[in-house]
Amino acid sequence: MTKILTDQEFNLSVERLAASLFAEVLIADQLSRNLISKALPRGMKISHFSVLNLLAHINEERTPAQLAEAFHVTRGAMTNTLSRLEWAGHIHIRPDWDDARRKFVSISPAGRSARDAAIASFMPVIGDVVKDIGVHRVRIALPVLRELRLRLEENV
Repeated sequence: MTKILTDQEFNLSVERLAASLFAEVLIADQLSRNLISKALPRGMKISHFSVLNLLAHINEERTPAQLAEAFHVTRGAMTNTLSRLEWAGHIHIRPDWDDARRKFVSISPAGRSARDAAIASFMPVIGDVVKDIGVHRVRIALPVLRELRLRLEENV
């Protein structure tokens, strides 16, 4: 027999579910960041890896402003990250020939190698987690997590 919930009981139930979901997401985020941080080349931070990973994935130049927007960080924070990546030789920054006020960022061969090495070091662990959970169950969870991300992006 199904119990019919009052509006108050239903709202409390939804709030508990939301709290549990966000607690799990936040803990999973922290644990995955720790795992990835340990695998990164010396001196590379997750923010550096994230920029390299995006640039490698899209395989196109981006402006610092576009990168800041993509990562939901300030332009100053992105400038700091890009300066460190450029110093390490992981990216190239060139002026925009049409507008001298803008710059374009691209991944360098050294940056692609550093990104690939980092992925190679942590991917086996992540792959084992997916195998342990079950590929089918992970595929079922992905659309929900993607929708959660998209909804949260609307509020940023």
